[in-house]
Parts: sequence; C-alpha cells; structure tokens
Amino acid sequence: MNAVDFLTQMVRIAIPYLFAASGGVVAERAGIVSLTLEGFMLSGAFGAALGTHYSGSPLVGLLSGILCGLIFSLLHALATIRYRSDQVVTGIAINLLAIGVTRFFLKLAFDSSSNSPRVAGFGGNRAAAGFDNPLLWLGLLVAPAVAFLIYRTPYGLRVRAAGDHPEAAESVGVSVKRVRYMAVAISGVLAGLGGVYLALDQHQFTDQMTAGRGFIAISAVIFGRWNPIRAALACLLFAAAETLQIQLQGSHAIPSQFIEMIPYVLTIIALAGVVGRSVPPAALGKAAD
Repeated sequence: MNAVDFLTQMVRIAIPYLFAASGGVVAERAGIVSLTLEGFMLSGAFGAALGTHYSGSPLVGLLSGILCGLIFSLLHALATIRYRSDQVVTGIAINLLAIGVTRFFLKLAFDSSSNSPRVAGFGGNRAAAGFDNPLLWLGLLVAPAVAFLIYRTPYGLRVRAAGDHPEAAESVGVSVKRVRYMAVAISGVLAGLGGVYLALDQHQFTDQMTAGRGFIAISAVIFGRWNPIRAALACLLFAAAETLQIQLQGSHAIPSQFIEMIPYVLTIIALAGVVGRSVPPAALGKAAD
C-alpha cells in the first residue's frame, strides 16, 4: 500500500474517533466524566440504521442517530447532574444499557441478533474513496469548530468555568447545571454522529459495532490534555495504528493476535506517558451544588 492509500484509510478510520473525542472534550471541560462515549456512539449507529432502513433516506437515518445519541446523553445528564450519581458508575451503566437496548431492538426490528439489513449511505463513488461522504468532511471540521466554541465564545468560557471553578461561575450568575446539561447534550450529539458515520459507511448496524472506539476516543481526550485540537491529533495517531493493524493482517510474519493488539497497546502506552503530567479540569467528576 502506498502512502496516499494509507493516509486515505487512516482518515476514514479516524472520523468516528474525531466526532466522539470532540464531544468528550466539551463534556469533560464542563466537569462531566465522559465514559459514556461508547454508549452514545452505539446508540447513534443503531438509530442511523433504523431510520435509514424504514425511511430509505440516509438523511433521516442521520437525524435518527443524532436523536438517539441525544436521548442517551440526556439520561446521563439527568442522573449525574440532577440526581448527583457517581459519574463513573453511571457512565458504565449507560454503556451497558446501550448494548442491551440496541441488541433488544435489533432483534425486535430486524429479527436478527447480529446485524441489520443493508441500508443506504452517503456518497458511494468508489473513485472518491469515501471523500464524497459529507460526514467525513464534517468529522474533519468538528475539532476546529469545538476549539472555537470552547476558546472563542461566551458559552465556551462558561464551560471552562463550570469545569474548573464552578463556585466562581455560580457567584457571577452562571448556572453550572444548565451549562453542564448543554455540554453533555453536545457530547451525545457528536458521539452519536460518530456512530452514524460507522453505520452508514458500513451500510448496516452490527451488534456492538463500535468495538471500544468510544473508550479509545476518551483516551484521546486525556492524551490530548482536554484540548480539542490535541485530542484530534491523538485520534489520528490511534487511527494510524489501526490502519497499520489492518495492513499487517495479511502478513504471516507476526501472529494475528499480536497484530490485533496494536491500537490498544498504543492507547495504553500513550496514556501511561501522560499520567501525572496531564492535569484534568479541577471539578471533573464533582457534582455541582
């Protein structure tokens, strides 16, 4: 494979990570732990397949996937902000709920426990290598857009205040809970878009098709030190490792089990390198009064 083909495949693989990590940055900068990205992506992927299948339109599938990601994010926000539940425990519960709900409705809607029927997607021109898919271009633009939101808008200032100094924000009239609700909703929409891209790019939904991508995305957030541009670069690094893994699968020089470990081993090494040096938002994981 030449360098152009490698880069093309890497970009396509990176898109779900870019969506999810960008959403994770917004929520975590507001003080809400985003272990739920996996569940948001999975629900978005299922919603996209379901909406596209019954409407015949990938645009309807896109809106359906966004709605599913939003619903799960609001459930997470309600539990952690309104009822002050432990954010890590709730995040794990949301992920397990997403697995169970999508598996149940997969069987109910498609009479299958493994995958949906094939559905339409965006683009499809083989010569374009996926670059005729508008979601791909949206994924490439999402990190700069989130960086602008966080560092150049009044809402972004409130997000950073809610994550670093919630008491100070409340003292000047900022509703930290409202800011956090909005931040978690944004994370659900963006991570849901990552799932939508997966489902429509593969033209179907398969059980647990996100396969840990949400956890790699949250690793990119930490590795990028809660900066959307750095997190995006981390996503590209992890996508490069996954692309390398795919290319090496045809090689018999290395056992396939070791090849499949490459993206996850790189994630662990990357996180180990920033532990102790990466400073999270001061109020991350802490309930607002």
